[in-house]
Amino acid sequence: MEDFMNLVCPNSPSIWDVNGVSKCFRNTVLGFGANAVTVCMIVGLGITQRTGRRSWRMNFMEKLFWLFLPAIGACISFLDSALLLKKALQGIFVAHHEWFFRCSQFASWTLIILFSKYFNGCQIFCNRILCFWWIIKLLLGILHLLTAYPPFKVLLCVTVTLDTIFGVSINIIRIKRASYKRSTLEDSLLSADTDVEEGSLNDSGYFDLLTFRSITSVMNHGVTKQLDFEDLLHLPSDMNPCSCHDTLFGCWQSQQSSSPDPSLFRAICCAYGWPYIRLGLLKVLNDCVGFAGPLLLNKLIRFLQQGSKNIDGYVLAICLGLVSILKSVLDTQYTFHLSRLKLKLRSSIITIIYQKCLSINLAERSKFTEGEIQTFMAVDSDRTVNLCNSFHDMWSLPLQIGVALFLLYTQVKFAFVSGVAITIALIPVNKWISTLIASATMKMMQQKDERIRRTGELLKYIRTLKMYGWELLFSSWLMETRSLEVMHLTTRKYLDAWCVFFWATTPTLFSLFTFGLFTLMGHQLDAATVFTCLALFNNLISPLNSFPWVINGLIDAIISIKRLTRFLSCSEHKSKLEKTAGSASSYISNDQSEFTHEDKAVVFHDSCCSWSSSEEEQLNLVLNHVTLAIPKGSFVAVIGEVGSGKSSLLSSILGEMQLVHGSVYSCGSIAYVPQVPWILSGTIRDNILFGKHYDPRRYSDTLEASALNLDISLMVGGDMAYIGEKGINLSGGQRARIALARAIYNGSDMFILDDVLSAVDAQVAQCILYKAILGPLMNQQTRVLCTHNVQAISSADRIVVMDKGHVKWVGSSADLPVSSYSAFSPLNEFDTCLQNERQESNVEDTLMESQQTLIPEKETVPASDGTQEIIEVEARKEGRVELSIYKKYATFSGWLISVLICLSAVLMQASRNGNDLWLSNWVDATGRGQKEYSTSFYLIILCIFCIVNSILTLVRAFSFAFGGLRAAVKVHDTLLKRIINAPVQFFDQTPGGRILNRFSSDLYTIDDSLPFILNILLANFVGLLGIAIVLSYVQVFFLLLLFPFCYIYNQLQCFYRSTSRELRRLDSVSRSPIYTSFSETLDGSSTIRAFNSEDLFFGRFTGQVKLYQQTSYTELTASLWLSLRLQLLAAFIISFIAIMAVIGSRGSLPINFSTPGLVGLALSYAAPVVSLLGSFLTSFTETEKEMVSVERALEYMDVPQEEMDGFQPLHPSWPYQGQVEFHNVTLRYKPSLPAALRDVSFTIEGGMQVGIIGRTGAGKSSVLNALFRLTPICTGCILVDAINIVNAPIRDLRAHFSVVPQTPFLFEGSLRDNLDPFRLCDDINIWKALERCHVKEEVEAAGGLDIHLKESRMSFSVGQRQLLCLARALLKSSKVLCLDECTANVDTQTASILQKTISSECRGMTVITIAHRISTVLNMDNVLVLDHGMLVEQGNPQALLENEFSRFSSFAKASTM
Repeated sequence: MEDFMNLVCPNSPSIWDVNGVSKCFRNTVLGFGANAVTVCMIVGLGITQRTGRRSWRMNFMEKLFWLFLPAIGACISFLDSALLLKKALQGIFVAHHEWFFRCSQFASWTLIILFSKYFNGCQIFCNRILCFWWIIKLLLGILHLLTAYPPFKVLLCVTVTLDTIFGVSINIIRIKRASYKRSTLEDSLLSADTDVEEGSLNDSGYFDLLTFRSITSVMNHGVTKQLDFEDLLHLPSDMNPCSCHDTLFGCWQSQQSSSPDPSLFRAICCAYGWPYIRLGLLKVLNDCVGFAGPLLLNKLIRFLQQGSKNIDGYVLAICLGLVSILKSVLDTQYTFHLSRLKLKLRSSIITIIYQKCLSINLAERSKFTEGEIQTFMAVDSDRTVNLCNSFHDMWSLPLQIGVALFLLYTQVKFAFVSGVAITIALIPVNKWISTLIASATMKMMQQKDERIRRTGELLKYIRTLKMYGWELLFSSWLMETRSLEVMHLTTRKYLDAWCVFFWATTPTLFSLFTFGLFTLMGHQLDAATVFTCLALFNNLISPLNSFPWVINGLIDAIISIKRLTRFLSCSEHKSKLEKTAGSASSYISNDQSEFTHEDKAVVFHDSCCSWSSSEEEQLNLVLNHVTLAIPKGSFVAVIGEVGSGKSSLLSSILGEMQLVHGSVYSCGSIAYVPQVPWILSGTIRDNILFGKHYDPRRYSDTLEASALNLDISLMVGGDMAYIGEKGINLSGGQRARIALARAIYNGSDMFILDDVLSAVDAQVAQCILYKAILGPLMNQQTRVLCTHNVQAISSADRIVVMDKGHVKWVGSSADLPVSSYSAFSPLNEFDTCLQNERQESNVEDTLMESQQTLIPEKETVPASDGTQEIIEVEARKEGRVELSIYKKYATFSGWLISVLICLSAVLMQASRNGNDLWLSNWVDATGRGQKEYSTSFYLIILCIFCIVNSILTLVRAFSFAFGGLRAAVKVHDTLLKRIINAPVQFFDQTPGGRILNRFSSDLYTIDDSLPFILNILLANFVGLLGIAIVLSYVQVFFLLLLFPFCYIYNQLQCFYRSTSRELRRLDSVSRSPIYTSFSETLDGSSTIRAFNSEDLFFGRFTGQVKLYQQTSYTELTASLWLSLRLQLLAAFIISFIAIMAVIGSRGSLPINFSTPGLVGLALSYAAPVVSLLGSFLTSFTETEKEMVSVERALEYMDVPQEEMDGFQPLHPSWPYQGQVEFHNVTLRYKPSLPAALRDVSFTIEGGMQVGIIGRTGAGKSSVLNALFRLTPICTGCILVDAINIVNAPIRDLRAHFSVVPQTPFLFEGSLRDNLDPFRLCDDINIWKALERCHVKEEVEAAGGLDIHLKESRMSFSVGQRQLLCLARALLKSSKVLCLDECTANVDTQTASILQKTISSECRGMTVITIAHRISTVLNMDNVLVLDHGMLVEQGNPQALLENEFSRFSSFAKASTM
């Protein structure tokens, strides 16, 4: 045995020597022993499983792993053996243990190739035992590597690396094979239509996942055609929005139940903490691999300095390239998995915000403005998601900086302390700047919330604002908010510029002070030290530059999380009990409900309710100690004067108010029709079905009961006609009846109807009353109707009279005392008592007449046959972003600033390259021992370069900040100006969410993201340009590689960009429906809750989010596909430069101008090419994506404009008489649609009061549209005081008229501003106007003229708001006053008083009144009767009334108002 050991290990201890483990032991046990066991196991498994059935078909990439990697391993082992043989032939003694190790290594790799090729390799290598052994073998190999002497480490390192990759590969393939076996057993149980999306990620091969090959098919489509949503990648099941929502929502609920102070951050940690921590481990590995490059660079430069002729130089050069490849793979995988996690988190947050909006009642929501809530969805969610980046970077960046500093210490000893001192000195400065940035950001976000709220308000009421001529006033208020936002944005941008300056100049200062101190300490600089340090400096640049952005991102995320936590923590007052056949829903505050009787549908017990949120201390009680019981199946009419609390009573049944005291109990399901009907964007059928299954018979009965069947039959497209946002292409009556039809079809146990009859004319109202409310579809259910309709009141089983928040009286109509409700007193010629007596006998005749004469509605914009007619599909550009977009952005920024930015960036890079070239010259001079100048001279020149670089960096940072701010201001101002000057038809055809998206997300990009990414792009471009010039100068042969490299690079980026542009546009298009749907839900949340349709709308919203998620996922995969290939290309460049340097050091190149210093410079420059190339194209494509926001903004700058100018200026006191003449006026809303007015001619003399009546949709409001030039007339002309209104400036024209719109318009602000926004009247006149409109007492009770009206406008009822609008019109004192259904929402007595007020106060004024109530127009001078857009009758109302055959007379007979 001893002789054998002497034979194997001559002149060497068998285990230990003075240096530790002996060479013999390493080669024999750790090397030969491990290889021998591997060979035996492979042969044994090959023999035992040679007849094994092949159950796994290997794909190409798996075969490549099993053949290509072993082939490389065999080649390297053979090379190692050949080198050993060469030593033996040269007479150098080679011990047997070395032969054993090399040959066993070659044998093991060769056997793997043979068994993979000719035997059942899958069965052998996926064996559990062999897979486990390979892990053990890896550990032995690493131990062998750690104990080996440096000269032998290089080839051994490569071998261990191959062992690692092969071992990991076979273990992954074995796991996949096991999961494949399990899935084959389950496949037969799956249905044929299993969603392919569920396993899209798992079905990809491991190599496909590493290289992102799944995106190739999408990119092939992107090159050949315009991409559509069907072309996108399938979404993995764990990224489905429903799954993401459930994950985070469960954790949030746990937070709420377990903690008095719930935190969204803790909920996010609970939901996604562990996957995020696992990603942190991958980041540690990635960061550590990043430092292998500088270390290998140091070894290679030292090798070149020594002029050695052995093979180690080539091995080091190849290893430099392999490390770059490994870094690329790890980098892209980390980014991919982190981005997937971010997408899941984003989906979770926005779905939870949406769900909260569905569940929080109106009272509780009142503490947030609509703009705030929209900002939660648009901005705060994104900032919270960015926490994923910032949190890992907070520890990763200091780690990278720490490792870099340690490696610097190994190179320059304590000289690096001077550089560290500069870094530490800048920490408090940056902390101070970060604090200021946080403060500016918070103030900016507050102003952004307010701006988005004001923008949303302007877009929502744009039609009314144009009629008032107030759009410029509103835009000026919006501009004031924008200027405050820009002021804080400016502070932030300039502070960011200082951050960029400090952190960008730090590496240069670091270099100067470190090398300066190193030489002053008496050390000599050499190429290896200098350029290893430069490489480490380059590694420092990214973490140092990123750190301020990370801090800013973290601060933004913390602020946003606090905002979201406050919103999500809002209490949800309405708690629903379990729904069963006879179950109830109730919400109880202080007392338990005592009146849950079987025969009661609603029970109020001493209930006090308020519209204030739970946080407000001062509660303004709207309902005061209400006690009321409503029997099941009864028809209850709720009546009372304006502001008495009728609508609030209904809202309290729905649970929309804060219950301060007592209890409210409601039984069964509810259908709700609000006073202002809520209409969805979609078809008429979708609005009526509201998620229910289509039953043709019930659907037909519903249309007939709601008097919609004739309207729909004449609409182009029928009930499949598309309704625009908020029902803009329907008249008010149609909207009300569609909302009623929705309630009828829903078939609930109780109907809550808020003044549903006021929006329709008398005949339609009578039809609805008898066929719907009292008809067979509703007469078995409980009906609670808030109304002023006398006929409906007299038909009710029970009447509830409200007075100032109290229930004044309850009983039947027969017992109703006149003093309780003055509507029953005869207010006009139609004595209501006589009407009630003849009501029963005339009902059938009247209904028959109504049915025959109902005219389908064609008023505002007739319905269309499809989406393209009304709501145009959002336009999407094709191809690359045009150069003109960049030119326009440069124009917005200013060409002088643009040139200054580019020039300063080029000069800054030139100064940095000059600094490095000067260093290489210094190193070469020192190396030759022929220094022409003193050390101090070299240091002074280096210092000059440093100062110049710092100044240019400062100029670039501030000029970029200035240019970006200037562009942001100009884009917003121009966009706003073009939007407010657009005609009303543009807003009818474009959803508000789409326009608001431009002012929120797109403008946020232009404000913040675009200048930032442009800055990075420019820095990357000049950086690459500088590197290319230096490399070409140092290594001439690099020019041979430059042109093919540029060609490949160009092909790659063209292939990618054609897809990335389309994906970005799809991303923007898929984002808009989310905001539109969200905005729509905010408006109709009370209706959705009443119908118990939260799940329906949540499902629809998650479907939209899923499409957005799918687009983002595809976009992410495409960007990483490119990033990986670019980094692999850069790795090849590094290998080429390194190998050429090794060849050049041997004198084998015909042309070689390189000195050691220049070679070192070239190698240190080649290293960052990996990240710089990827960063350049990423920033380029990101810039192009961000420029899509500019493109979208410019698209809306090209919208059609109203003709603002007129050649006939108007005198301030015009109109003098108020004479209005229509001559053969024809008006169409679209050329393809029927005329809304057909050859209408009439004359209204100055000072006359004229009423316009007709069926709902007869064209009444179109008269006002024509008069106010909201829609251009096709033929004819309109004269006011002999002036053709077409010739007058349009805003002046509208400003000279007064109008009270059909929908009352009050904006958020003080009541004084609402009544007199231009501050032209004093308080005395304002109070007089309020008194004349009978709303003075209510205003005084609410707090006077200085009260602040909130967005929800809950301070006043709809009727009171209408009276305030009338007061506003009276204050204007115009000669022409237009009233559009202004008394529809007030009680009969108030309406009568208002008519008297108008008659007395408006003497000498021309008053044009559109009315449904006949009583409104009876005392007027003239009446116009419209039918189907034609003027069918006109004359004195009293004279027409006497003619029983007149149209007006038929209206009067049907009217019971």
